[in-house]
Amino acid sequence: MAKESSFDVVSTVDMQEIDNAYQQACREIATRYDLKGSGAKIDLDKQARKITVSAPADFVAKQVIDVIGTKVVRRGIDLGAVKWGDPQPAAGQSVRVVADIVEGIDKETAKKISKDIRDTKLKVKATVEGDKLRVSSASRDALQEVIQFLKGQDYGQPLQYVNYR
Repeated sequence: MAKESSFDVVSTVDMQEIDNAYQQACREIATRYDLKGSGAKIDLDKQARKITVSAPADFVAKQVIDVIGTKVVRRGIDLGAVKWGDPQPAAGQSVRVVADIVEGIDKETAKKISKDIRDTKLKVKATVEGDKLRVSSASRDALQEVIQFLKGQDYGQPLQYVNYR
């Protein structure tokens, strides 16, 4: 009998790259002519995995979010990993926008991915293990087909395929 092969479907974000993007965005906001002196500010909380933008107006907050998004993409991180919330009114006329950095696959998404894999009718087995999904099969070709299938789907967060053996 053939040895069973497998790979893991995970959703990870390199926090060092997020920090680098944050530092670059702070420098750009401090030097860019239309944002310099505007009162816009970015905060990064690595433990809570949150980015907070404080700005004097909604328009300025959107510009700052665009700057952060550009820096994040240039650092090789999928924008789907940063989930922006709705602008919240802060002191005076200012607004605050908080973004969560998505890490790991939650139970609901893992179940949906597992169901979609079963619906392909390939001879593979998908099991949820914590915040990742392990896909195994005797056929490496079937595993390759699953990876190609998952790359074509959108689950609202970036997925990586690791530990292929």
